[in-house]
Amino acid sequence: MKPTRMQLLLIGTMAIWGLNISAIKVLTAYLDPLIIACVRMVLAAIVINFTLIWSRLPVKLLHISRWQWLRFLLCAIFMVYFNQILFTTGMRGASASNSSLIMALSPLVASILAAFIFREPLTRMRLLGVALGFGGVFAVVFSSPDASLSGPGLGDLQVFGAMFSFVVGGMLIQDLARQFNALVISSIVYTLGASFLCLHLATSDSVSLTGQSTLSPGFWPWTLMIFSGIVATAICNMYWNRAISELGVARTSVFQYWIPVFGVGFALLLLGESFTLWHLVGLLGIVLGTYLGTRRPPGSASAAVSAPAPTPNKP
Repeated sequence: MKPTRMQLLLIGTMAIWGLNISAIKVLTAYLDPLIIACVRMVLAAIVINFTLIWSRLPVKLLHISRWQWLRFLLCAIFMVYFNQILFTTGMRGASASNSSLIMALSPLVASILAAFIFREPLTRMRLLGVALGFGGVFAVVFSSPDASLSGPGLGDLQVFGAMFSFVVGGMLIQDLARQFNALVISSIVYTLGASFLCLHLATSDSVSLTGQSTLSPGFWPWTLMIFSGIVATAICNMYWNRAISELGVARTSVFQYWIPVFGVGFALLLLGESFTLWHLVGLLGIVLGTYLGTRRPPGSASAAVSAPAPTPNKP
């Protein structure tokens, strides 16, 4: 694919990921967070597995070692199970605009963890980036006069926990990425993660799974669910992985700066959320801090680590 076309697809992917945050915020008003997480990941796993079958890539499951399976298992727990439960639960209390800005810290947090793991020096410029990035989040989250750990602030912390969980999983997946195709990794991780969520949902006493409770929200919420699970999670993640293979990690990761812009924009346009001066200060601090904090020092031999957004999340 031509680089220009791939870059346009990447901008579109960032827009969809930004829109997805608002979509999940709307869904939390209709359905239990555990149902949202489970259905979205099941839909994503189905699409990814069908794509894997269609691609005819060889998948030698019996040749995967115990240690590799353990790593796959941990990645599924952190990147799908913990990430989705924390994110969907947190979205009930957090605003879509706050969540967009918090999730934008993903590459910065990944860079900090990589610096400790690969023993890269934390230069003054990178430390400044860390201060600006986290300062931007604090400016947004705690600017509200009623922010507290028992109120809206708890939702913000859960969203931060979801982002951190995904980054940890991203660190664990680095070795697997050198041994397996990205589509194979996505298939195994999403299938395992979706299975854990389904098991949790099936054994939960706090969630009603009657036909009336699941179908009563109507057509629109389930349309959003399909969009979030198939388009935003499955298809966009496959485009992201393809962009990395064609453009490289460094050029691809730059597009993540668009996620908070689109996320906040859609929250303002579609949900009518307020945009204050603190949001602008926070957005500038996060974008500038992420840029400074993810710059690798000259002569660094370690691979750059960049965790994709939730989905995301990455969400």
